[in-house]
Amino acid sequence: MIFSVIVVCLNAGEKLHKTIESILCQTETDYEILVKDGGSEDGSVQAIKAEDRISVYCEKDTGIYDAMNQALLHARGDYVCFLNCGDYFENELVLQRVREQIGQKRGSRPTIFYGNIRERQTGAMVQSNPTLDDFACYRNLPCHQACFYDRRLFGSRQFELRYQVRADYEHFLWCLYQAQAAAVYMPVTVASYEGGGYSESRTGKRQSKREHREIVARYLPKKKARRYRLVMILTLAPLRTWAAGNPATAGIYQAVKKRIYKER
Repeated sequence: MIFSVIVVCLNAGEKLHKTIESILCQTETDYEILVKDGGSEDGSVQAIKAEDRISVYCEKDTGIYDAMNQALLHARGDYVCFLNCGDYFENELVLQRVREQIGQKRGSRPTIFYGNIRERQTGAMVQSNPTLDDFACYRNLPCHQACFYDRRLFGSRQFELRYQVRADYEHFLWCLYQAQAAAVYMPVTVASYEGGGYSESRTGKRQSKREHREIVARYLPKKKARRYRLVMILTLAPLRTWAAGNPATAGIYQAVKKRIYKER
């Protein structure tokens, strides 16, 4: 089996059904869907259990990363992707195109294949950085909804639950710097991203900054991290973040970013 698509949920209602529909309509058929439910009481999970391709696991968890870890224990696919409730595959050809990219670019090392996402709040396509050097790893890793992980990268180490917001960021850096995994960009828009979750709340943003500092200290030299932090300040990172999140300016901002990546 090539793909395991993991969806975690808790009282997600219609969001769960729409996410599942975006998977079931894929032209690629060599996949499984693992739904990890944290104890929903809204009936949303019961409505999908009849689908043969879906396996539902109901167990209490401590949050999204714990739920992902629990689901990973059941995954059988060569590559794993995580599609949150409320997020959808961009269209019915996503898994087919990703499989084609994997067939063309797979090497001997465990690999994370990643593409782009579309933000539904702004309507903009968010271009991932095609080259993940140290600076890219510091500031702008791909959204996990756009990533397809070699399942072997979770064999000995899963998401660290000490991180509430950035466990996926920490695990990605671990894959690159410790497991020596490859990261390969695919020119595929993978997911339509809902946004607006805890990580984007005021409390979540503060937590994210604290976790980012701690994680960076684990993987990058202090001098390099300080230099990158200064670059972010000098290049007006808060203003760029505002432009990326504003529906009126997001399209222009992402177009400029895409052009810069292309020239590099």
